Amino acid sequence: MTQVRGRRGSGRRPPVTPPPSVAILDIAFHRASLATPRGENKASRDRLRAELKIVRSSATVARHLRLETRRFVRTPPTPFEATLLAQTFGSGSLERALTRVRRAEERIRGLAQAAERSTKHASGSEELGDQIRAFYGRLSSFVREIDPDLERLRQMDRFLDERPHLDPAAPTLVVAGFPNVGKSSLVARLSSAHPKVADYPFTTLSIAVGHADLGFDRLQVLDTPGVLGRKGRSNPAEVEARSAVGGVATVVVFVIDPSGKCGYPVEEQEQLLSRWKEEFPHLPIIPVETKCDLVRRSTDRLQVSATTGEGLETLESQVRALVRPQGELPPMQEALVEEPMAEVDFEESPVRRRPSRREGSRDRSN
Repeated sequence: MTQVRGRRGSGRRPPVTPPPSVAILDIAFHRASLATPRGENKASRDRLRAELKIVRSSATVARHLRLETRRFVRTPPTPFEATLLAQTFGSGSLERALTRVRRAEERIRGLAQAAERSTKHASGSEELGDQIRAFYGRLSSFVREIDPDLERLRQMDRFLDERPHLDPAAPTLVVAGFPNVGKSSLVARLSSAHPKVADYPFTTLSIAVGHADLGFDRLQVLDTPGVLGRKGRSNPAEVEARSAVGGVATVVVFVIDPSGKCGYPVEEQEQLLSRWKEEFPHLPIIPVETKCDLVRRSTDRLQVSATTGEGLETLESQVRALVRPQGELPPMQEALVEEPMAEVDFEESPVRRRPSRREGSRDRSN
């Protein structure tokens, strides 16, 4: 019988990932061990070696702690990303982790300064060795204390890497609705995105983004996970979808599937639409009935089909009208309309050469 690897009962356990402090301390202590100072005698060399070990190890640890936080310090999360992090990892988790790492770095710097001062009063190599071992022990404990924070920061980093980066200044269309109602197919027709499309629920597990040309700028088009409309019982994917609607949407296209193929009654879909209209009263929401090539109801709502393309041009026009009101022109077009360029015959109207400063002074003297 062929044994399948990785299955339960195979006797193999998944590899255990060491905490971040292990790699950081290994690098720091290795760098410190390479210290080879020069001195007039053995006593001065021993003292300099002890000081170098303290400086190198503490500086290496501090540098790696800054590297762990660099993503969030240099480019802080956008409000939308901050909302996703808070809902996934807990409110204030990012701020607490950054604060604890920063305090650990400050404690390490203070510890190193105190250890450097103590080496100047050591009586010999044996006492210097005791001081270095004590310093290494306290340094290690400071780094190990923030292992949970470093691991949390790495998890947040991976979490954001798996999500698209959104330009907060760009207009954003969010396509939302119940699972399997045809959101991804619609996004693929409206934008440059290539979302996974399948005939089963929850194909989209996180937000995907594409772009559509608006002429002057680009429209961000978000494909969101399906939302079941359950109050207080949303899974992480549903939380992301609702965060996109409330956090970054300029316009929302709410997709309703009247064919029944999605597996959810139209009444439940209508209830979620009504609730979102109440929760986001100032957000333009366009209700769209999809799969009109399969089912067509007698309704005033726009009916579209991602398969045949029916209704898509009308939908694009409605979205553009809401993103940029009719009559509003991009800055370049406005400039051309307000100040039309005069026609110039460059052969008959040569450009006058501006006299140099030397020529101007010569003319004035004459």
